[in-house]
Amino acid sequence: MERGDVMGVLLIADRDKDGRKQLADFFANAGYQVVETDSAAQVLLDTFKKEAQVVLLSGEFDEIPAADLIPIIKKCNRHLTIILVSNEESLPQIRKLRSEGIFYHALKPVNAADKEELKLAVQCAFANAGGAPRHT
Repeated sequence: MERGDVMGVLLIADRDKDGRKQLADFFANAGYQVVETDSAAQVLLDTFKKEAQVVLLSGEFDEIPAADLIPIIKKCNRHLTIILVSNEESLPQIRKLRSEGIFYHALKPVNAADKEELKLAVQCAFANAGGAPRHT
């Protein structure tokens, strides 16, 4: 990707302010238009507005675990691609969430290699959503 490429909107939803800010800066520097939130209500509002094509969903919002939001999000916008970023889900829970429509599950990034893996997942998600970068 080159600077100036048109990228889709990436919603980063995480209650952890520092983690959210690090991912927002990382993806903004990669050329994505990033929207951040730490609220379940804002996630649902952005889902209704259908501006974001991909969401990185992590943690718990207003005492609602991210895993509980996924079926609601998918009912509101089944085309929204969800990447769950969590260290807390069990393998059976991940399987259940995959059946409900998550695109990818990633562990919370702790180093540059983890961020690159997440970046590849986001690139693939945008490509599948039809929001891949357009080169001129």
